[in-house]
Amino acid sequence: MTTASKPPERERHPWWKGARGEWWVVGQGVLMAALVVTPAAWRWEAPGRLLWGGAGGLLILLGLGLAALAMRELGSSLSPLPRPRRRAVLVQTGLYARTRHPIYGGLILAAVGWALVSQSGLHLLLAGILTGYVYAKAVREETFLLQRFPEYADYRARTQRMIPRIFWPTRETARAILRGRSREPGQMPR
Repeated sequence: MTTASKPPERERHPWWKGARGEWWVVGQGVLMAALVVTPAAWRWEAPGRLLWGGAGGLLILLGLGLAALAMRELGSSLSPLPRPRRRAVLVQTGLYARTRHPIYGGLILAAVGWALVSQSGLHLLLAGILTGYVYAKAVREETFLLQRFPEYADYRARTQRMIPRIFWPTRETARAILRGRSREPGQMPR
């Protein structure tokens, strides 16, 4: 008599061990909360205060709109965790045809907008820290995505990381800019 073998069970890790990147989400949440609830400090009195506040308000709306649209486009593949869901698909259309992490880009725009509205040096510092943090989270997420989706390497080569043509060019592009060389016609920085 033969017995059918069961497929091996997937090893389950407690969330607090961070196997899917849970601590990245906790850190991001703490930084976002700090940005919103921390009182303004190191305020600056800039000429055109209303103009700075208006620009900040527009950045907040643009950032939140960008993040909301990107979340909608991800559909069932959406997860706050860096490691993709088991049934996730690699979305390469819509906003994701131009940038790999538009949610993070929107979050950065909104954070900078908040600092401009509050005209607070402390909020600007927190926005900068949040920017560095989500950049590091995106790098970690891309490691997981490369393991999961073989086509991710090609996708990464043709798209920007956060906000098209603004944040973090590739090393080659940055070196070319520093040396005063322009890129090839039609070549976008990554």
